[in-house]
Amino acid sequence: MTAAQVRLTIDGMPVAVPAGTLLVDAAKQAGSNVPVFCYHPKLDPVGMCRMCLVEIGRPQRDRATGEWVRDPNGQPVLSFSGKLETACTTPVEDGWVVRSASELAIEGRRQIVEYLLTSHPLDCPVCDKGGECPLQNLTMAHGPGKSRFLFDDKIRLDKHLPLGELIFLDRERCIQCGRCVRFQEEVVDDAVIGFFERGRKLEIVTFSEPGFDSIFSGNTTDICPVGALTTADFRFGARPWEMNAAASICPHCAVGCNLMVNSRREAKSGGNLVVKRVMPRQNERVNEIWICDKGRFGYAFGSSPERLTRPMVRRDGTLVKTTWDEALAAVAAGMRGAGKDLLGIAGGRASNEDLFNFRALLDRLDGLLVLDEPMPGGEWTGLGPGSDLGRLGPADAVVVAACDLHAEAPIWWLRLKQAAERGTTVITLNLRPTRLDKHAAYCLQHGLGESGDTVLALQHPGRAPAGSRLQAAADALAAAENVIVFYGREGLSAVECQALAAGWGRWLVKTSRSGKTNNGLVAVWPRSNTQGAWDLGLRPAADGLLQALDGKRFAYLMACDPVGDDPKLAEAFRQLEFVVVQELFLTPTAGLADVVLPAQAFLERDGTLTSGERRVQRFYPGVPALGDARPDWQAVASVGEALGVPLESRSAAAIMLAIQAAVPDYAEVSYQALAQSTEQWPPVGGADMYFGGTAYKNHQGLGAQLPRQLRAEHLPAEPPTSLLRQPRPAGLTLVPVARLYDQGITLRPSTLLKDRLATAGIELNPQDAEQLGLAHGAVLGLVWAGGTQEIPVQLSADVPPGLALVPRSSGLKLDEPMAAPLARAEVR
Repeated sequence: MTAAQVRLTIDGMPVAVPAGTLLVDAAKQAGSNVPVFCYHPKLDPVGMCRMCLVEIGRPQRDRATGEWVRDPNGQPVLSFSGKLETACTTPVEDGWVVRSASELAIEGRRQIVEYLLTSHPLDCPVCDKGGECPLQNLTMAHGPGKSRFLFDDKIRLDKHLPLGELIFLDRERCIQCGRCVRFQEEVVDDAVIGFFERGRKLEIVTFSEPGFDSIFSGNTTDICPVGALTTADFRFGARPWEMNAAASICPHCAVGCNLMVNSRREAKSGGNLVVKRVMPRQNERVNEIWICDKGRFGYAFGSSPERLTRPMVRRDGTLVKTTWDEALAAVAAGMRGAGKDLLGIAGGRASNEDLFNFRALLDRLDGLLVLDEPMPGGEWTGLGPGSDLGRLGPADAVVVAACDLHAEAPIWWLRLKQAAERGTTVITLNLRPTRLDKHAAYCLQHGLGESGDTVLALQHPGRAPAGSRLQAAADALAAAENVIVFYGREGLSAVECQALAAGWGRWLVKTSRSGKTNNGLVAVWPRSNTQGAWDLGLRPAADGLLQALDGKRFAYLMACDPVGDDPKLAEAFRQLEFVVVQELFLTPTAGLADVVLPAQAFLERDGTLTSGERRVQRFYPGVPALGDARPDWQAVASVGEALGVPLESRSAAAIMLAIQAAVPDYAEVSYQALAQSTEQWPPVGGADMYFGGTAYKNHQGLGAQLPRQLRAEHLPAEPPTSLLRQPRPAGLTLVPVARLYDQGITLRPSTLLKDRLATAGIELNPQDAEQLGLAHGAVLGLVWAGGTQEIPVQLSADVPPGLALVPRSSGLKLDEPMAAPLARAEVR
């Protein structure tokens, strides 16, 4: 329902905006730049800085009739109060005449700037914000030009103060606008920083241990209007005008956040072009203007000294560096005629162009191709055309099953939190509490192996116990106009996860929601392009990789590390006659290969990724490739040429043309289509930096969303409930759970995040720990992968009795729930 329009005049310009619009926003839309410091369009207004002072003329009203008083010409008689008002806290009304550039308004802003500068250090030549500082820019535009205050009287406060290992504070520069505090409280619900003391002693402090304990902390530096908050990687690192900017897509999860990679040449790096920081790039349908700290700081793997930079071949049992020509000759000699004895294994870190060439090669060689990720259901996932999580409202519902979005896909967590605040019914289903529960209308926690009954009752209100939360949730879901379902694998075997995805897909079809805007199924994939792999026809091995390797003599792997994920596979790879691995690092799998080919990182190349919402987006090269590394699609083409199989090798764009022709869902996807962009609200970057922050405006393209229209024949006929009722193992059960800062190969090289990386450990309910004779800090022995591994124990009441939570990618290689192989326990 469209809001009523309000008509007013701002600086002589007629404006029509929805009722309830704040005056500062109306002015921005009219092209009048009312300056602000404390106000931000994504935060609640507080009117703290007074920089947005304007004059407002209101039509006088007849006290008897309530009608406007008009002059002889029929124009409303205006009443100006004679005092200035804050545009950021004032909703507009009909008939107003606003003056933002009157002498009174100009003088008011001049005094505000002069006052702010009395406590500011004026260290612009060395300030990290120089060149993109709203205070500096607005001082030039609105300041007095000289100060009546003595420089020596300025307050002296701490500089270079760590709020945590990622964010530093210069207290002298802070103008107490409160943007950072309000962002943490209002937007991301992490009230870990706040104000302390009063008056001129007012300062920002951290309340958490470790300091500034929020996975969204870097965003505060983007919206800080001065140089008070800076990131550890960029502080004193470069000036904005010195850096190149390349558009990219975050490689760490399935959300597909839009990034801008800033780089420059520097002497200490030998004159090489190096990444200085990663910034958010605005895409209001994906990540708005925010990114999580994993995406912001987890780029170091691209320049890691451990990167593979030259091909390697095995000679006398040892891998040695060589040339591409020699490596490809070795591949040709070792794999020629492999045919059906060849197994190709690809990971979801690869781009669509990489995966398409890889599949084309395996098809031409008559080999078997599998996806090295066991989570199923990708053939049913996708949203209706025009879907946007930012437009969900009171008529809509979202189900989040078997996943922890705060750890697995933080921006999706943030957007669903915001949807819940707008009235959307959020329903969570999981084995344990998660951060989303606080914002959900219904939290349905079930036991291990019991998700089927819960899902069935949720989908069919008559099957839920009367008067229960489950019954209420089922009724709310049935009444919802639109429904989106997010699903993961937490607490589920591959079979159970398959049944879960199929069951929700079937329900969406039966309720006539599939293919409609703001309806559909979204998989919370563990990799950035797992959805693209499914779209291009890759599937997990039906009975697992160990079974797929059985009977094979050759293997070719790209962007995956199955041995690192499961050491039990090592012996199977050793039994193969010839193995080729294409990777960024010498992983455990690459260490067993006969030929290792160096791949380029996402920072060094271009291509496309398909997000979990099935939005195809393009990324661009930001820095030159290290050594002789090649993009995966080009390396695959080189292998194809060595084996007599011609593949597209000219460019990623040429491969996308082939994808368009071969994959119906991608028929309208082209690099030209992906580059289309439109104006977005709020305006960010450039002249609007004071308004929306230093996030980058998106000129490079908003991507293209692929719709999914499911029909009954697309889904398996077998009801999912029997598969979702799995017997629970006796005793304690280990359940793998996600941690944002995992030990994956793309995050381990990040020195900035090293203190927050998940370590091998096990979380137990205090009741179970007491029965096992364990205390917090005990060391527990597990029989694991042929040996015994000792891991520390943590106690948490959030862990359901009978379960033991183990972080994925933390040193323990666990993919799905299993009976705990306890060996011994001791307190240390």
